[in-house]
Amino acid sequence: MTRLAPGSEIDGFLVGDCLHDGGMARLYRVTYASGAADPGFPMVMKMPHMREGDGAENIVGFEVEHQILQALVGPHVPRLVAAGDLEHLPYLVMEYIPGHTLEQWLESPAQPAIEAVVRLGATLALAVHNLHQQDTVHLDLKPANVLIADDGRLVLLDFGLSCHAHYPDLLAEQLRRAVGSPAWMSPEQVVGVRGDPRSDIFSIGVILYQLLTRELPFGAPLTPGGLRQRLWMDPPPLRRWRPELPPWLQEVILRCLAPEAAQRYPSAAHLAFDLQHPGQVRVTARGQALRSAGFWVHLKRWLRATGRQYHPSPLPQRQIAEVPIVMVAVPQHDVSDATLYSLREATARSLGTRPGARLACVTVISSGTVGNSLDNSETQVHRRHLAQLHQWARPLEAPGRQISCHVLEGGDVARALLAYARGNHVSVIVMGAATHGLKTQRLIATVPIRIAMEAPCTVILVKQALPFEALAAATGKA
Repeated sequence: MTRLAPGSEIDGFLVGDCLHDGGMARLYRVTYASGAADPGFPMVMKMPHMREGDGAENIVGFEVEHQILQALVGPHVPRLVAAGDLEHLPYLVMEYIPGHTLEQWLESPAQPAIEAVVRLGATLALAVHNLHQQDTVHLDLKPANVLIADDGRLVLLDFGLSCHAHYPDLLAEQLRRAVGSPAWMSPEQVVGVRGDPRSDIFSIGVILYQLLTRELPFGAPLTPGGLRQRLWMDPPPLRRWRPELPPWLQEVILRCLAPEAAQRYPSAAHLAFDLQHPGQVRVTARGQALRSAGFWVHLKRWLRATGRQYHPSPLPQRQIAEVPIVMVAVPQHDVSDATLYSLREATARSLGTRPGARLACVTVISSGTVGNSLDNSETQVHRRHLAQLHQWARPLEAPGRQISCHVLEGGDVARALLAYARGNHVSVIVMGAATHGLKTQRLIATVPIRIAMEAPCTVILVKQALPFEALAAATGKA
């Protein structure tokens, strides 16, 4: 299809300048020709290439993007306005969002600051988590498809290779080979398995690796054999390129790039959590490494990968629901043993049904508790409360379970807890029915009520009880 001339009219849309001419489609700025109400935002028309020799994925991708954009909502995706008939003139009209892509950021000669990449990685992970909550896996995350909008939002683009759990996967049905961008494609996509949200986590890892080192962890392979190497090969550690990178950051990114999906973060929310709380990341030899694994390690992985069976994943929304971030609000003042015991037992029960869950133990201290004396300095107060949290959480430790402790400061306990829950995509909040003990129950009874009413997730209110109290009551009756 030839390029449209500015001033052309298509189905009531007036075509403007061509903004982009890519390998699979062209983008034109458009407005309503006349009579239609202004949608309140600028628009762009996307027209897939239909030239002789173009692959079938151009048309299939158009169908996929059309059906998926109709189902997606939220600030991280463009809004769909209209679509043309595939048999006559295929096009998509959607919201035009001014900004610049990460690909343009990579073209800048200046190396981005580590802190800026970490913040961007957390924002990207949360945007992808929002996508997964809508049962959609992007499957083509790369710098060109991640837009930093002028208003500060991070927007995901190009859903032509995506997979929605409630729609037929047209690419899997019509194209029997791996589809995607080779440098950012996950190992399971290489062998033809689509729909696992952890595939997007792998792609985020590649993007962060590239932003920090200006290198691609697995190069840009052009052959099936080159693509398959990521099923067993480790990328060079990031600190080989940039020794000043903190070990915790290398630990996080290399975990994203694990060959097996089960070894990566169980959800994008877990990845965002670690990027937002680096002090809670448990650094292993992977984070300290300056060289890749040796020949024998890779040989064993190759032998294992040759016989590995990849299976389709469950619904993304169901999969991430099985690995929630559980927050327990632990009081510090005027608290009884019964409250602390009951909270721990309720937390253990909640974690017991969710083996991949992450536990965040949180306490809120008032700004007035921090004084100027040496024993009551801000550092000393935080250390003291952190030590108490760690001691309380020790019985909940188990192999493979991730537990972190956080001391928040604020005068409004409910507001601090709610802000933490929203900012970290907490799925379950466990707290005492009388949050700060018995003596002040009447004064702060509104705290658990406010949490229950305003929380963006499930709230479990725990009534305090000790096992020996029930035993004593039974003995007294006897």
